Amino acid sequence: MFTLTLIAFLLPLAWSPGPGNMVFAALGAREGLAASWPMSLGYHVATWLVTATIGFGFATITQAAPGLMRLISLIGAGYVLWLAWRFWQAGRLGEMGETNGKTGIGDGAALLIFNAKAYVIIAAMFSQFLPADAGWRLVLWVTTVFTLHNLLAFTCWTWAGDVMLRRYRNPRSARLLNHGSALMLAGVAIWMVLR
Repeated sequence: MFTLTLIAFLLPLAWSPGPGNMVFAALGAREGLAASWPMSLGYHVATWLVTATIGFGFATITQAAPGLMRLISLIGAGYVLWLAWRFWQAGRLGEMGETNGKTGIGDGAALLIFNAKAYVIIAAMFSQFLPADAGWRLVLWVTTVFTLHNLLAFTCWTWAGDVMLRRYRNPRSARLLNHGSALMLAGVAIWMVLR
């Protein structure tokens, strides 16, 4: 029952449009589901590590230094804007602007690390589902359920973007998709700064 309640708590948080979901939807539309796995791996390994760290006490550090969350959020917004620029500059499908390369594990890890919304969600989750006397096994269980749930949600968002990819094969359509993805990511970055 504990795990089902936790998943019910996570459903609206993991499946609603947020910075991570939008980036992965745009990535799926840009590169396809198969090409997203390195970035997804980086994101979700970082998710597990950050979640476990918060579960073992990182939340007290950020409460002591509230400016830290704002700084992380601003850096994250800058990173999402940089991704938006890469999408805007992209040419044919399969290119990512001047770098002419695909996103990787480091991109995924950076996306999580600089996503302040993730820290807030994780801290809220532990405040609701971790009793003060909880042992390390419960921290790791909640961490793992949270990470796997996010992986499922992000994979679905990426798949939805991949479905869009199949509809935009010609260069003109690809350019429209790239620009639309870039504008969507820029909107996410602006939201991250203004919230």
